[in-house]
Amino acid sequence: MLRLRTLAAAALSAACAGAALLPVPAQAAGSVHLYKIYYDSPGSDTRSATSLNAEYVQIKNSTSRAVSLTGWTLTDASRHTYTFGSYSLGAGKTVTVHTGRGTNTAAHRYQGRGAYVWNNDRDSATLKKSTGGTVDSCSYNSTRADYKMC
Repeated sequence: MLRLRTLAAAALSAACAGAALLPVPAQAAGSVHLYKIYYDSPGSDTRSATSLNAEYVQIKNSTSRAVSLTGWTLTDASRHTYTFGSYSLGAGKTVTVHTGRGTNTAAHRYQGRGAYVWNNDRDSATLKKSTGGTVDSCSYNSTRADYKMC
């Protein structure tokens, strides 16, 4: 009986050691992804700079390195498209892409639009690489909230 327990313990120990050597899934390494869509800016829809800029999409880089978003696109279901110019999103950082006008910084980008992009009831955001491959997408279908966490 003691020998059986010893063999079982040795087998369990070997199995645990082998599991520790398995590759880590790519998701665990992090990604660049849509994080939040704030589709219903507070107050009346007046098309003012304040109101337009309160409508935004956040993109998060959860990797441990900076990622170039140059040429990447952010598109809604109606095909309104924002294309990133020369831009790199730092490791662990988030960038907010506002609908209206403003001065681009590392943390805030502006589409320069005079009208709203994101529908207040339902829409879909798609983030694509410069090569056209889809990186992430996020949809919402609700008037009970003003934003969607992706």
